[in-house]
Amino acid sequence: MTLRVRARAGWSAAADSVFTVGLALLNVPVLLLWFLGVVLSPVPLLGNDILAVTTSVVRWRTDVERRLGTRAGMAIRRPYHPAPPRGEQGTRRWARWIITDPATWRDIAWLVPGALIAVGLGITTLAVVIYGLAGVLMLPLWLFLGEVWFGYALFWPTANLAEAWLSLPQGLIILAGGLALGPLLRTTHYRFARLLLAPTRAAELRLRVAHLTVTRADAIDAQAAELRRIERDLHDGAQARMVSVGMTIGMAERLVHCDPDGALKLLAEARTTSTDALAELRHLVRGIHPPVLAERGLEGAVQALAMSLPVPTDVSSDLAGRLDTPLESAVYFAVAEALANMGRHSQASTAWVTIGHTSGLLTVQVGDDGIGGADTARGTGLQGVERRLNAFDGTMAISSPPGGPTVMTMELPCALSSPRT
Repeated sequence: MTLRVRARAGWSAAADSVFTVGLALLNVPVLLLWFLGVVLSPVPLLGNDILAVTTSVVRWRTDVERRLGTRAGMAIRRPYHPAPPRGEQGTRRWARWIITDPATWRDIAWLVPGALIAVGLGITTLAVVIYGLAGVLMLPLWLFLGEVWFGYALFWPTANLAEAWLSLPQGLIILAGGLALGPLLRTTHYRFARLLLAPTRAAELRLRVAHLTVTRADAIDAQAAELRRIERDLHDGAQARMVSVGMTIGMAERLVHCDPDGALKLLAEARTTSTDALAELRHLVRGIHPPVLAERGLEGAVQALAMSLPVPTDVSSDLAGRLDTPLESAVYFAVAEALANMGRHSQASTAWVTIGHTSGLLTVQVGDDGIGGADTARGTGLQGVERRLNAFDGTMAISSPPGGPTVMTMELPCALSSPRT
């Protein structure tokens, strides 16, 4: 990441901390509201409805935290049991479902410590950045010249003009430290949130079963759609051209004795058509499995892809071997889609791709210094990447605050084949 990208990430973390602190202050009234629902739950007729509403408010608050964590690159999944169907006793069953779900109590347990940590880390981020800005703007100097007491950093108080002038270099150092510290503190905040708001092992197993059921259906649908696409491309493209070649050669056979020149023209036309058909077949094969991927592996294929982009893209990799062919193809096309989105929407001047493999987990990051604002809810490109990774039990997280930078992190469990030579 370039210095400009790191600085932008720091400013983004400082701006987010304002919103995070304000949102954390809501935790206390949300908790009090939930206790009110618990107290009123024995009330006939309305008690269960009140508890349902107050618990929905708690879940709304924790869902906001999960979405913010996922946006910051710290994916937090929803851990709740599926809601029961509503019937004649629906409200009572719904309330029982809430109370017996362990995730509800984990949400409640997070509200107070989550607020304390968010406020503490957010205020720390803001305080360091603002204090650094005060030195950069030479506020101590102007206060000193106005005969107002003000101490700064290592010099407390500013006893003379030289010490007041030194607020500028000290402010630059403090501001740089604050911008570097901001993303780390934001990550620490969401790491703590993930301890209580993410699914437990039992819930993770339940979600995994549901996830595999959905991804299996998606994989079957995607495979069927891909076969239909290949069949359509062959039928409308190469097959039609080869039929035309056969017809042209047949006409040339009939003319070869009575009109040799006309037969030669038809043969030349057939040769041109066969060349076009071959080019279409090669294009179709590249769409299924690019030859460069088979020849050079994932790292070489991504480097070749980066060289064709209009935006300078740095590729770094520490893979010590090859991935399985289906997984390698899926990761390549996922990176290609991410870079294509970057070229269309980000207005970036630089981009980067990092590929690493540690402890059986492949991690791929695609980032740029563009305008940010990437969202899987808008458009189908990122959703397609997510579905492609889901088929291999992979995950995708996007950090793309307004103003950038955008960082897409893809993680897939896998093993490497024999080391490269």
